[in-house]
Amino acid sequence: MTATAELPTPLTTARYRDVLTAPHVARLLAGAVIGHLPVAMAPLAILLTVRAGHGSLAQAGTLAAVYGLATALGQPLLGRLLDRRGHTLTLTLTISLSTAAFTGLALLRPADQPAAAAVLAALAGLATPPLEAALRVLWPHVLHHNGQRRAALALDGCAQELVFIAGPLLVLLLDAAAGSFVVLAATALTGLGGTILFLTADPARTWKPTLTANARRRSPLRAPGLRALVTAFFGTGVAVGALNVVALTAAERHHASYLSTLIPAALAVGSLTGGLVCGRHPWPGTPTAQLRCIAGGLLLGLLPQLADPDPAWAVVAAAVPGLFLAPLLITAFTLLGDLAPDGTLGEASAWLIACLGLGQSAGTALAGAAGSSGPTDAALIALAGAALACAVLTATRHRLTPPATASERRPPQ
Repeated sequence: MTATAELPTPLTTARYRDVLTAPHVARLLAGAVIGHLPVAMAPLAILLTVRAGHGSLAQAGTLAAVYGLATALGQPLLGRLLDRRGHTLTLTLTISLSTAAFTGLALLRPADQPAAAAVLAALAGLATPPLEAALRVLWPHVLHHNGQRRAALALDGCAQELVFIAGPLLVLLLDAAAGSFVVLAATALTGLGGTILFLTADPARTWKPTLTANARRRSPLRAPGLRALVTAFFGTGVAVGALNVVALTAAERHHASYLSTLIPAALAVGSLTGGLVCGRHPWPGTPTAQLRCIAGGLLLGLLPQLADPDPAWAVVAAAVPGLFLAPLLITAFTLLGDLAPDGTLGEASAWLIACLGLGQSAGTALAGAAGSSGPTDAALIALAGAALACAVLTATRHRLTPPATASERRPPQ
């Protein structure tokens, strides 16, 4: 792919109200968010179900990890299926398998049959409907103004933050009201309802893949710029995953158990705030330059964690890197439309999502091993992940410049 000189991004803006009232937007966004809730609900639901059946904590953790890993690994494959076969086949197939797997887990009593439970958990994860990728494929076809698309990506990113806040809370409420075994069935129904809402919207039903012959043979990872973004997302995921361990070690060190919840919540609030500001206001410079600046802000925002601040300041400090997290994702997905080869946007989006999740798992594992010596060591893992993202985006800035044909691929403005 031949790169051209960087040109400043046109300064355009859009009000969130105008985006949400545009045809189909609210329905697509609501369907994607509801349908994505099981990703946040399932790990906790599995833990509670296994423990309620008198299974060990190790068994519960392993089963939840199997689900999480399978979810991350399955998304790129499903993104490719989305690009080749469209929304109807991909989402119908995946939600059918996922719903059946969750229902089987609910009926099985996982603590009594660990091998069968592991197979069902893996199937539920692998068959997670690629709703994030499916939604991002549709934005250029639903919203034709670049400011509107950026605002839609901001709403999309902020909604995903809400998923990981609301999902565990919903599980806890259902568990208290109806019991652990009902939670897995409710998880299945939630995913089914959201996917149906999304899939029955006109843009999702009528969208057709437009793969070129070259794109059918090649993975979007062959594009150097996309490989750079994938690596940077992995580093960002490491930073986010390590912060969960920072929160836990800080809670233990200060004998303040609430920090294990408040620090991740503060990170999410910061991300929501940063995402809404990023999507509402235009920023100067190219998306590539913006990415480098935002990644640098994330790295600097993590520095206060090295000081192991007092509880009140620890919560405030956690919100600072969050301010840069959603803007980094929004800007990367904005740039992705120009970097991904024609007809591969679904798979490309899925790769970014998957690598962010894999990075979070790696960051949690690495920080967990390092955190036994204190929260500072876990914070160093978070900084290392952010530094990796920064270094990759800086070293590959020329590869992240959109190719000369990008303007030809964009929908009419």
